[in-house]
Amino acid sequence: MAAANYPVTLIRQMLQRASAAYGITTESVVLPNNVQVIGPAGPNGTTIKSAAVDTDLRFDQTFPLARLVSAARRGAVEPAAGEAELRRITAAPHRLPSWVSVIGYGIQSAGLALVLEPTPLNLLGATVFGLLVGAIATASRGRPLLAQLVPVISAFAVTSLAILAAHRLGLDHVGLRALIPPLAMFLPGVAMTLAVVELTSRDMISGTSRLVAGFAQLAQLAFGIFIAVQILGESESQLTSIAVNKLGPWAPWVGVAVYTLGIMLFLGPPVRFVPWLLIVVYAAYAAQFFGDLAFGSYVSGVTGGFALTLCAMAMASRPGAPPAISLILPGFWLLVPGSMGLIGIAELFGADGDSAITVTFVSMFSVAFGLQAGLVGWQLARRVRRRGRGGFGLREHVA
Repeated sequence: MAAANYPVTLIRQMLQRASAAYGITTESVVLPNNVQVIGPAGPNGTTIKSAAVDTDLRFDQTFPLARLVSAARRGAVEPAAGEAELRRITAAPHRLPSWVSVIGYGIQSAGLALVLEPTPLNLLGATVFGLLVGAIATASRGRPLLAQLVPVISAFAVTSLAILAAHRLGLDHVGLRALIPPLAMFLPGVAMTLAVVELTSRDMISGTSRLVAGFAQLAQLAFGIFIAVQILGESESQLTSIAVNKLGPWAPWVGVAVYTLGIMLFLGPPVRFVPWLLIVVYAAYAAQFFGDLAFGSYVSGVTGGFALTLCAMAMASRPGAPPAISLILPGFWLLVPGSMGLIGIAELFGADGDSAITVTFVSMFSVAFGLQAGLVGWQLARRVRRRGRGGFGLREHVA
């Protein structure tokens, strides 16, 4: 569960419920990259089981993992069979060939370009750069040391090519929004959101570590961008974040569908995931869009995160639905809570540095706060419905 980026609060709750289902009393210490389970004391001492998280699970692996977690929570799987299934899940190969993943990421990047800045040039650039970044990321699979450098390498490559293309076409600026779609996989929106959830749940160590890791990843992207800017002699003031739409108001709504197709090809979840994913991402984007119209850009993150969570939790309660955590994550990537943070950090070095700190912090945490508000709203609704007998929604429907 830690390798699938479940909140540590949820992991601890799952361990407690699974232990109770098997008639065992345990205590646990859960961190983002390490889990320790302490068993009852016996004649030979106390049993302590520890597991370290070396790599994250792929998105397609989270679906069978959720089924296994659900079975373990009910005590419906034998321990030996559960361990065998877990080994099978972690050893499972990619469901789709690597070249399909590369194409999928190019499509995903094109979809985000339609959402963030729909212009013909940006759409073409996002698709080409998305294919490039997808190829780099795919080549780094199974190579942990190389994977650590991929964000900087990708940011440098995308920015360099964008600047060279802008010079070739006679453009006087490079839009930061045009750089975001191909770099979206490296934006730590989920890490930032989990950090806020864990900090508000009093898991200070886990929340703080995720927060620091998220800012470090944003800094990697910004570093790659400005290496390219300095090497090519571009002025930081020529990096702008002004939104432009030359295709029409329909473009972002089509972009959401294109983004969904890209997610399916790049991450390779089961085909039955498509209708659920479409409902969630359209609900989240619609809430963000109308929240922006009604209240402004900062509040739009709250409305988007709130709608995303409520929609995911409601659908996860339906028979045959995917786990809530698998529905929520792609919605975060569409809302791009980290993208505004990247723009803010980049502008710290440019002409708009005075307002960049506010943009960075408020925009990144707005979606996270929306998530937390959605979880609280779902919890209250279930308590009212069950008259005090209901549990915490995420705990019940995440798996």
